[in-house]
Amino acid sequence: MARSRPTFLEFFAGGGMARQGLAGIFDCAFANDFDPMKCATYRSNYPDDEIVQGDVWNLDAANVPAAQLAWASFPCQDLSLAGGRRGLNAPRSGAFWGFWNVIEKQRERAPKTIVIENVAGLLSSHNGRDFTALVTEFADAGYRVGAMLIDAAMFSPQSRQRLFIIAHKGKLPAGLTIDEHDPVFHPSTLCAAVEALPDKTHMAWVWWRLPYPARRNADLVSLLDRDAPEHVWRSEEATQKLMAQMAPLHRQRVETALADPAWNAGAVFRRIRLEKGERVQRAEIRYDGMAGCLRTPAGGSSKQLLLVTENGRARLRPVLAREAARLMGLEDSYRLPLGETKALKVVGDGVSVPVVRWLGQHLLAPLAGEASARAAA
Repeated sequence: MARSRPTFLEFFAGGGMARQGLAGIFDCAFANDFDPMKCATYRSNYPDDEIVQGDVWNLDAANVPAAQLAWASFPCQDLSLAGGRRGLNAPRSGAFWGFWNVIEKQRERAPKTIVIENVAGLLSSHNGRDFTALVTEFADAGYRVGAMLIDAAMFSPQSRQRLFIIAHKGKLPAGLTIDEHDPVFHPSTLCAAVEALPDKTHMAWVWWRLPYPARRNADLVSLLDRDAPEHVWRSEEATQKLMAQMAPLHRQRVETALADPAWNAGAVFRRIRLEKGERVQRAEIRYDGMAGCLRTPAGGSSKQLLLVTENGRARLRPVLAREAARLMGLEDSYRLPLGETKALKVVGDGVSVPVVRWLGQHLLAPLAGEASARAAA
């Protein structure tokens, strides 16, 4: 007889990318997001299930079902450098407390396992006080807490390091923790934040064990569309202007690519560098088979660019929404909203699907019970 899968709650669900990663391991019992466009995308991909649209602060905990797991990728804007580092009590990232309000009001129905996903900047936000406050809340509620920094580059060709805080209430299954930190998933920045925890909170801390994935076999070029529509290409003038912003090292990388007649593409980033005491805008390119971290397209500078070379010619265009979706581990069958900007917003605000799947298989399923662990295998 088939065993039923454990269930999970997806807060700040966006387009349902955590659900994509947990598919076949957990069944989604509830989803919520504030953004109407993201909710429409969620419904498009999961037409048989409802997503509750609205502010997490307005949710009635009595209407949120019991589940073994809660996943919360709350807004990161106030924790990142780009967002001004206003912290966990600022309007957007402060939505965490709305989520926690629901969990607390569920009382004995509250999930035994909780996953918080956010930017690495949470570790240093307000000199570490925000991280300490969050972990202390879990510890005071009776959860054991651990965290990992996982880079999506281990699974797909995108540099995207994210912090995953995993809290669990109850007996820990054997083999899921280690006595000492693993430098791959617990780098020095995380260790420093843990060292700064108050003694009482530190007693609830655990170092989660996670196996290493097989070596990634995809690179950036393999996920790109070679026949991009003509209207997405930037002008020759724009291409030359961008190349003029390159320092000699990066310009030489382009010259090397131009000398090879084969189709190739490098990811381009625009940064402000301090040179001889002055702030200078630079364009920097990488040909290591990786894209940079995808972001929400708040403006032209936020859109990641590609410099495509073939037969001695260089052309410039942005990363397309479908390409960005592939970099996040989404299959081409995933329905993106119409319009590049909307689609890039859904994708850029999401979580890497293969990272979620790896966590689900090797940590979250065992925490939920042996039956789900066997189903995930």
